[in-house]
Amino acid sequence: MVIFITGISSGFGLETAKLLVQQGHCVYGTIRRNVERLEGIHYLTVDVRDAKVVEKAVNEIVANEGHIDVLVNNAGIGIGGPIECATPQEVQLQMETNFIGLVHCVKATVPVMRQQGHGKIIAMSSIGGLMGLPFQGFYSASKFAIEGYCEALRLEIQQFGIQVIVIRPGDFSTQFTASRKKTSDATVQQVYPAYKRAMGKIEHDENGGLKPAFLAKKLGKIIMKKHPQNGYVVASFEQKLSVTLKRFLPAKLFSNVLRSYYKL
Repeated sequence: MVIFITGISSGFGLETAKLLVQQGHCVYGTIRRNVERLEGIHYLTVDVRDAKVVEKAVNEIVANEGHIDVLVNNAGIGIGGPIECATPQEVQLQMETNFIGLVHCVKATVPVMRQQGHGKIIAMSSIGGLMGLPFQGFYSASKFAIEGYCEALRLEIQQFGIQVIVIRPGDFSTQFTASRKKTSDATVQQVYPAYKRAMGKIEHDENGGLKPAFLAKKLGKIIMKKHPQNGYVVASFEQKLSVTLKRFLPAKLFSNVLRSYYKL
């Protein structure tokens, strides 16, 4: 299979690219900075926020391989801080990278898959796309956007033999934690004293979370499934339970559960 993965510099993207190459797939992956280049992976320098650059990358893959079987939309960032304190630039960066970047990749790839009559589009959401997480409001918003977008997209393009699968990871131990951008507003600690406690809990859970290779193996199996599910929650038992509770508990009660967990 020819597989196009965005964001393979580290974490999920890197581990997934390595595994898929080992399994014999032809893998193209995007990077934005210089990284150690591994044998067997075709690297493309792409900022997914730039629609023209994305389109050029897709055209290059098709010119070389003739088709694209799977698109894995993995590129993303996180910005932490109170919603009130986020700058317009931070909001734009968060939404353009996580959501609009995905839109650009899908727009460039769907015509290829439609013409060939098959394909899989895998979108990386989060359990934060199923529940609003405190002090990660715009990250959650970007993932909620992915959820709604993919739900509509699936209905529109299923007729062409294209499958849309949403992956919702829980906490994983990756460089995402260290790379998270945080608000620079000097008044945050005074106005939101719970911020430091909540972020400490969030980062503790991430650092003690599952390894990215675990998700890579899951993705490898999903890619090979003839009839995959519409979505998968890939997380610890406790976090899967939280998703179930969100579905069945009254909204106010579930909010109280999150408040207690994050010490708000």
